[in-house]
Amino acid sequence: PLIIRYILTAGIGMVPIIELRGAIPVGVFTFHLSYLESFICSFIGNIIPVYFIVKFIRPLFDFFGRWKIFKVIIDWATEKATKHIQENEKLQNAVSLGLFLFVAIPLPGTGAWVGSLIANFLDLPPKKAIPPIIVGVLTAGVIVLSITAAANGGIQFLLQRGMVMQKKKLGLPAWIFIAMVAGIAVGLCFLGKPEFTTQY
Repeated sequence: PLIIRYILTAGIGMVPIIELRGAIPVGVFTFHLSYLESFICSFIGNIIPVYFIVKFIRPLFDFFGRWKIFKVIIDWATEKATKHIQENEKLQNAVSLGLFLFVAIPLPGTGAWVGSLIANFLDLPPKKAIPPIIVGVLTAGVIVLSITAAANGGIQFLLQRGMVMQKKKLGLPAWIFIAMVAGIAVGLCFLGKPEFTTQY
């Protein structure tokens, strides 16, 4: 059912490390959602934990840290947040801008979870910490959505051309380049329902 695919996509967006950057492509390629559906579900899932992390995470860390299996994850998250605070002057001097930039770049080790931890460790109130984090998640979502659309456009181009690599004079690097160019041109201009979408 469609609602189950919505819930699963949002659930993936809530998972630390994976977050929205993993949920959007899963929603499009695995659950066959439209780009917009996948984006909305992933975005909602990614921002749901933000308030609770900013407000309540340290008491929860103290409670769950008594068990070794949780302590490993807590130590990793704490180390990540502390390291980024110490190394990033923008986080110390311009907190809102720093949080936004940190969350907006969809790379491993960044994102809403660690950004919210940083806000908590800096003792920022939710009303000051949450807006830049949400805008950062939105920006990261647009970036991931664009990459997903470009990748899907490239895949569709290759499938529609029906090319057989061995029979072509161009090598693999050339075809990869062609696919990326075609993907960017086609995918970003037509953010609609992926052509391979099937109905359940």
